[in-house]
Amino acid sequence: MHSKEQIIDKVTSMIEELFEVPKSNIKLESRLFEDLELDSIDAIDLITELQSYIGKRLDPEQFKNVRTVADIVTASENILKAQENKAQTDQLENDK
Repeated sequence: MHSKEQIIDKVTSMIEELFEVPKSNIKLESRLFEDLELDSIDAIDLITELQSYIGKRLDPEQFKNVRTVADIVTASENILKAQENKAQTDQLENDK
């Protein structure tokens, strides 16, 4: 299980490492394009990196309305929770 703090740390590290943005500039309310100066190619790179972290292919629709670091964290958290819930449901089905 991934805690929200772990997801925040991971997303912050990704932005810092991939785009050389100082960690001190990365806040939950930071806007990706305006504040962090990321472009659409950077957004694709970030989604690719998130796929590795989450462990599954991501649907671009899930990130269509992402504008801030907090939006990325929330979207990632929702995907991870859905995965964990599915795994628990599958386990319960297998135990029957």
